[in-house]
Amino acid sequence: MQITGWYGRTERQVEIVSGTAIWSHPGHHVPIRYVLVRDGQNEFRPQAFLCTDLTADPLDILRWFVRRWRIEVTFAEVRRHLGVETQRQWSDQAIARTTPALLGLFSLLALRAQQHGCAERASPRQANWYSKPLPTFAHALAASRRTFWQNMISSTSPNASDTVRMPRAVLNRLTDLACYPA
Repeated sequence: MQITGWYGRTERQVEIVSGTAIWSHPGHHVPIRYVLVRDGQNEFRPQAFLCTDLTADPLDILRWFVRRWRIEVTFAEVRRHLGVETQRQWSDQAIARTTPALLGLFSLLALRAQQHGCAERASPRQANWYSKPLPTFAHALAASRRTFWQNMISSTSPNASDTVRMPRAVLNRLTDLACYPA
């Protein structure tokens, strides 16, 4: 069976077996639909997915998992880069006010990166231990910061005595350091 979007791939050949069972927990017995999945290329270990909707199609359960993973990554990125649900927000009211605004900011930055293309689109910044074939939200955020800093730097002071000359490579390195968090 072909599944779309499996672990960042466009399509993936998987073998599935599905059925119903009883999930037993002390004091509770819950009927579930299980889906056992085996990767056709043996790159991933077999996995089990459970659902309390006994009428759900096994392929739908896998699609829900794939979509859920994207949503979890989105919330992790918003938490990591924009501080959603962190100790910076001390009350439920603060969270209720700022969380929608920060999710909106995340969406705007992601759309801007998609429309204008990140500067790193051709080759995103890499770590030695982890190859990233596509830009991440961190790249989109850095590209927006870079645009901000370059616009700020290029609007020089009208007074020539305020101008300090430095090599372009040094300016680019300083801009890069300002764009990416430590």
